[in-house]
Amino acid sequence: MQTVLITGGAGFIGANFIPYFLEMNPNFQIVNLDKLTYAADLNNLIEVADNERYIFVEGDICDRNLVEKLFQQYNFNGVIHFAAESHVDNSIKNPDAFIKTNVFGTFILLDVAKKFWANNENISKTNSKNPRFHHISTDEVYGSLGEEGYFTEETPYAPNSPYSASKAASDMLVRSYFHTFGMNVVTTNCSNNYGPKQHDEKLIPTIIRKAISGENIPIYGNGKNVRDWLHVLDHCKAIELVYKNGKAGETYAIGANSEQNNVTIANNICAILDELHPKETSYKNQITFVTDRLGHDFRYAIDASKIKNELHWEPSETFDNGLRNTIKWYVKKYTNL
Repeated sequence: MQTVLITGGAGFIGANFIPYFLEMNPNFQIVNLDKLTYAADLNNLIEVADNERYIFVEGDICDRNLVEKLFQQYNFNGVIHFAAESHVDNSIKNPDAFIKTNVFGTFILLDVAKKFWANNENISKTNSKNPRFHHISTDEVYGSLGEEGYFTEETPYAPNSPYSASKAASDMLVRSYFHTFGMNVVTTNCSNNYGPKQHDEKLIPTIIRKAISGENIPIYGNGKNVRDWLHVLDHCKAIELVYKNGKAGETYAIGANSEQNNVTIANNICAILDELHPKETSYKNQITFVTDRLGHDFRYAIDASKIKNELHWEPSETFDNGLRNTIKWYVKKYTNL
């Protein structure tokens, strides 16, 4: 039985990844270390709460003593590092927390893992591979695109917010531990995720929640900012592939080639809500344009050729179907139906 440390597993992507990974990998045990900030929710992990191969630990990745204790107790064969402050608006208001968690927390995990694995001969070397550290990052580290072009693994970093700058710094730390210490690391930079279990503050849940509650639906600027939307379960499948089969020291960009601008998403959500949860007037009447976010990147889009060609990953969920099923999940959540 291999044991993997998952950080931030009560957050959006982690809470989707853990049930998926446990189901697909019966020979793995997971220890979920989560600080349980406002963005985490253990209710999203109810389905695995009684699983004998799942262990939850409340704690901070910045706490070196705790992280060392967990490594000694569980002899981790790997780390999949989700834990991060991630909401751009919050990083503008309070960048301190982003630097601490995303930069210093990543350093603590890397340093403890490197020292423990280098000095522990009892760790299983499955398939002759050293224990692996998988760092989950974002396409926001690459900055902003114009009307054309795509991010690739070779795109120079150009972060434009305290959030993306903190993630870029953490990516560089991971890279340094490979080149300096030969640590078995991989990094994945994903596009915008959507799906069940996402925090209410994010774009798609906000649109659904505001629509159902009868409030104005706030859209930044003119609503023309574009993102490449990736369903969270497609992302989970990609993470598993990279963790198991990715080449040490490499970065893999993950995107679904599903570009949508914000106002189109808002209109599509409202149209689906008009069908699924109708009221007297269309939800589209609630769409309101508000002052744009500071430093709001215009467009993100990923060329995922590398992970497709090398690891044979393909997204399986279309945006239209994924969005409809996501809306159904949130309608049930927000209306307690």
